[in-house]
Amino acid sequence: MKEKAEAAGSLVIDGREFWKGHSLVIGEVAQAHDGSLGMAHAFIDAIAEAGADAVKFQTHIAAAESSPSEPWRIKFSSQDATRYDYWKRMEFSEPQWQGLKDHADERNLIFLSSPFSIEAVQLLQQVGVRAWKVASGEVGNVRFLQALIKTGLPIMLSTGMSPLTEIDAAVDLIKRSNVPFAVMQCTSEYPSQPERIGLNLLEFFRNRYGCVVGLSDHSGTIFPGLAAATLGAAVVEVHVTLSRESFGPDVPVSVTSVELRQLVEGIRYIERIMAHDLDKDAIAVELVPLREMFTKSIFARMELPAGTILREEHLTSKKPGTGIPAARLPELIGATLKRNVTSNEMLLADDLEYSS
Repeated sequence: MKEKAEAAGSLVIDGREFWKGHSLVIGEVAQAHDGSLGMAHAFIDAIAEAGADAVKFQTHIAAAESSPSEPWRIKFSSQDATRYDYWKRMEFSEPQWQGLKDHADERNLIFLSSPFSIEAVQLLQQVGVRAWKVASGEVGNVRFLQALIKTGLPIMLSTGMSPLTEIDAAVDLIKRSNVPFAVMQCTSEYPSQPERIGLNLLEFFRNRYGCVVGLSDHSGTIFPGLAAATLGAAVVEVHVTLSRESFGPDVPVSVTSVELRQLVEGIRYIERIMAHDLDKDAIAVELVPLREMFTKSIFARMELPAGTILREEHLTSKKPGTGIPAARLPELIGATLKRNVTSNEMLLADDLEYSS
């Protein structure tokens, strides 16, 4: 497996290596906690129980990233007068973030959180984040990217709203710093329809940028993640909800914790499949006992005396496949029986004599 990792490139986060053939599975919480610290901790446990590799939050500091004039994407919260007020309600203090990070460590999850300001970068660095996930809206923010690059931590670059020129510029900036990175296909539509997932871009980005690639999925299903793993995504990220009846704008684009477990199990199953190339002839040899059980041999259709010159109507094929293979039936036409055989008796090679 290590040889495959080196051949395809890999992404190492907190001592764990991910590559084309072993995906980092991220359960994205975003704002699904709705400002509740207890709910945020509950998500960590649910995502850990599902078997994911990482939990990801978003770190918003309202005064650093927003203004009262910021418009709503969807006006979903009656308790928040403005989008700014909503971000304010989503804030956690540094000790609270530290508690979340420590909890993730206890559950063997990589702790991730997308920052939305340089102040959030500084806060998360203090907390001890081990990699950066760049949200789609920050890809063109050069000063912000430079702050991430300065930390030397791996960067996962989302591309949800970016044209290629913007992605090219961001990747060039990161490459010149020699910081490990991955480019993530993402479509910032909520939920994303199948026609808009863009799995073709995984190989496109891999070839264009010479890096590992991933999928940040907003479909609300496990199917794109499974397909992405089959196509060699080193990172698969999905939003998570504890219930379809939960509050919040991201519920329609999220999988449940039960579905997350199915996704993880499916990806690991796919990885085992993709890691092993089979030789059909070698497998056929191994399955000879099964083949003999399920294939057919040549039998006498009726009672035939010794000396009978066999015709097609004398013969049939039946299980088991331990005698003359049914595929050889045409070869037996015209052969002479050397002994008497009964109806439905299997013919053996020694029973036949062929004219020269």
